Amino acid sequence: MHVFVTGGTGLIGSAVVAELIGHGHTVLSLARSEASAQVAEAAGAEPLRGALADPDILRAGAAQADGVIHLAFANDFSSAEAVAKAVAEESAAIAALGEELIGSDRPFVTVSGTPWVPGRASTEADPPPTDGPVGGRGLAVTAALGLASRGVRSTAVRLPRTVHNQGTGGFAGLLTDIARRSGVSGYPGDGAQRWPAVHALDAAVLFRLALERAPAGSSWHAVADEGDQVRDIAAVIGRRLGLPVESVPAETYGPLGPIFAADQPSSGAHTRQALGWEPKHPRLLEDLENIQP
Repeated sequence: MHVFVTGGTGLIGSAVVAELIGHGHTVLSLARSEASAQVAEAAGAEPLRGALADPDILRAGAAQADGVIHLAFANDFSSAEAVAKAVAEESAAIAALGEELIGSDRPFVTVSGTPWVPGRASTEADPPPTDGPVGGRGLAVTAALGLASRGVRSTAVRLPRTVHNQGTGGFAGLLTDIARRSGVSGYPGDGAQRWPAVHALDAAVLFRLALERAPAGSSWHAVADEGDQVRDIAAVIGRRLGLPVESVPAETYGPLGPIFAADQPSSGAHTRQALGWEPKHPRLLEDLENIQP
């Protein structure tokens, strides 16, 4: 397939592009800058200059592709206003891409987060979260899945709180960044809450499988680690950085504080069984050993 990918030069996107090209697909990658275009070309993709906020460019990319994988997100968590802006921008982008694909039976793979369910690990059958700081992402993806009734093979890959590679990425990466700035490797509350995780290279395989074979309207969990306790994550970060490890107020994490403090394990058992997906790369606690002091 010729696949249009948004966010193709990020931590996850670069892994997805390599996975697609390695399995015989060609890639058209949205590039918002000349530097991003050069990265895309170096990876073997054709760049399409434009931004996520430009619906005409998104429609043009989707129009010339056999399938679409949407990964781009602003990832600005500095304030509630910044998060709301990023969610609104992505929601409009998903709507534009979906509209272009209506009636074509082409695959449209979107991304959201694994849900959190009190008292148990969430599964693929649980609805996506639609409340909280990034709840709008769940609403946008739900709308995209609804396009299954309008001739779009839309599917959703739900990513866990940490998608990592070489000790960086996701919520664990944010903990590391905050630890470097504050001098303390912190965790909210007692740190017993659990966060699921997956290696970026394993997640990339699932995106390809979803593109190639997932049925319309389906959701999948890219979960390798069902849930590591946050205090264990912080302990590795503290040891690698030579910093004390201790509980800190949830407010330390700004608008993400409520999410950071929540227990949110997740299962990918159905995904493994149905799509034959099997994570092979290092788990989170092992990968965090790559953090450089």
